[in-house]
Amino acid sequence: MSDSTLTYFKHPAALVESSDIGNGTRIWAFAHVMEGARIGSGCNICDHVFVESNVVIGNRVTVKNGVALWGGIVLDDCVFVGPFATFTNDKNPRAAIRKSRDEYLATRVRMELRLAPTLLLVCGITVGCYAFVGAGALVIKDVADYAIVVGNPARAAGYMCECGRKLPTALTCGCGKVYERCGRAILPAAKPTSDSVFA
Repeated sequence: MSDSTLTYFKHPAALVESSDIGNGTRIWAFAHVMEGARIGSGCNICDHVFVESNVVIGNRVTVKNGVALWGGIVLDDCVFVGPFATFTNDKNPRAAIRKSRDEYLATRVRMELRLAPTLLLVCGITVGCYAFVGAGALVIKDVADYAIVVGNPARAAGYMCECGRKLPTALTCGCGKVYERCGRAILPAAKPTSDSVFA
């Protein structure tokens, strides 16, 4: 497909080998998208981003400068990946040992997540919906939905509302959303139905 018939923007200095790029996506200078990578609609793939084969990027995702996404990484819709965030897909890499694609561990980043700059996500984990990973964090285990994690290694530091504000201990956000505890996790509070005795 010639550049004039693309349904997405490709900077002249970008290398895009994949034909599976969604409408309205923008791929900037010196980005490299390998054949077999899938990128959704309305994404922003910034300068010097590398997207390996077998990576799946959802819709309306932003991947900032200097990020490398290795095979097996899945970014759900509306994920923000900060500059120079680091992902892995091999827990025991060895230059002299050639591994098959099946030996690499998948990493999934759930929808509406914000990954701050310069963090490191170890492979084989899932980061939950609406979670927030702080700058410089080393994430070595799964992160729950709505959780805020910071530090090295990353540890819980509170919860985040869907609107992007840190939740107070009462779990009621200024935007009006209310959450409730469910073990160590939180969930949006159930709303009474119209046939409820409390309605």
